[in-house]
Amino acid sequence: MFTKIFPKIHTEGYKFLVIAAFITIILLIINNFLGLIGLLLTIWVYYFFRDPDRTIIGDDDYLVSPADGEVIKVEEVDGPKEVGLENKKFKKISIFMNVFDCHVNRTPCSGTVEDILYKPGKFFNASLDKASEDNERNYYKIKDKHGNDIIVVQIAGLVARRIVCETDKNQELSQGDRIGMIRFGSRADVYYENYEPLVKVGQTAISGETLLAKK
Repeated sequence: MFTKIFPKIHTEGYKFLVIAAFITIILLIINNFLGLIGLLLTIWVYYFFRDPDRTIIGDDDYLVSPADGEVIKVEEVDGPKEVGLENKKFKKISIFMNVFDCHVNRTPCSGTVEDILYKPGKFFNASLDKASEDNERNYYKIKDKHGNDIIVVQIAGLVARRIVCETDKNQELSQGDRIGMIRFGSRADVYYENYEPLVKVGQTAISGETLLAKK
């Protein structure tokens, strides 16, 4: 019960929490009302960087969501050229994370990280189509246990200003493992082959728990 109300936070959040708490103290010295605003800001910072444990299905016949948020696209597309897959057809699911969602990202499947590629870019609203091409983003090319290519893309958004990668090339991942996070509003795309989607546009996804697709 305690951990549900006060979940642990990601290490990226500690410095922001200290800054917010310091600002709150200054505002409280100036004025009680300003101090209250600062307190609410500090609480929001704490919950933004929350990193709760999740119950992972642990089944290689499913893909789980890499992010908390709203499913905004389920479509068939060409693979991302950034990792050399532009000549293959993939299904893609896009999940938009607003500033109230948990921003820790997880791998949708068990497998080997074959490549990681960071692309600097702009900071358009992450829900826009052009965000996939223009925004700052980070690609994870994963070979799942069935030999399929699964690509997870972290896309920075309008407010986001840093993508955090916590995974190494050639690393072995278990389904639901944490791979990184994006600070302050963003999107995650999953490109996959040989699975059938289980979610629809408008559905809410939970990182590591929601089943996105099935063999």
